[in-house]
Amino acid sequence: MSEIEAEVEEAPVEETEASVEEVESEAVVEKSQPEAKKEGPEKWGIAHIYSSYNNTIIHMTDLTGAETVSISSGGIHVNADRYESSPFAAMKAANAVVEVAHTKGFTGFHIRVRAVGGVGSRVPGPGAQAAIRALARGGFKIGRIDDVTPIPHDTTRKKGGKRGRRV
Repeated sequence: MSEIEAEVEEAPVEETEASVEEVESEAVVEKSQPEAKKEGPEKWGIAHIYSSYNNTIIHMTDLTGAETVSISSGGIHVNADRYESSPFAAMKAANAVVEVAHTKGFTGFHIRVRAVGGVGSRVPGPGAQAAIRALARGGFKIGRIDDVTPIPHDTTRKKGGKRGRRV
């Protein structure tokens, strides 16, 4: 009797192990299916964001930087000049660029943020962060975020001449 009971106890264990393996294999198949739904290769671009205290310009290009995909600025989306550099205007400009980029099949991009530089401000304006956030919410993959503000290594002369600006 004890041998028969031992065989009966072992049989359900084997079935449960087999059923666990089936469930695991089904889970692996389910996880790999969404990855197979991708349509074609990924298409990457570059989003150039120029942000000063007067305006925010977002310029989307291909990876070489030669072909313009879309361009928009804060001044297009607001009425008053004082609002051109606002985060709201930058967000609207970024959303306009996102719409065009989606229609052209882009899936991800690198971001290059630029401030005035030179003798001007080396800090990006108030619209830069809002533009980056709006681009990220557009559903793209984001690669690198670089600061490409031009900074002189020796110096550049400020405007105003030898004795400065006379008021």
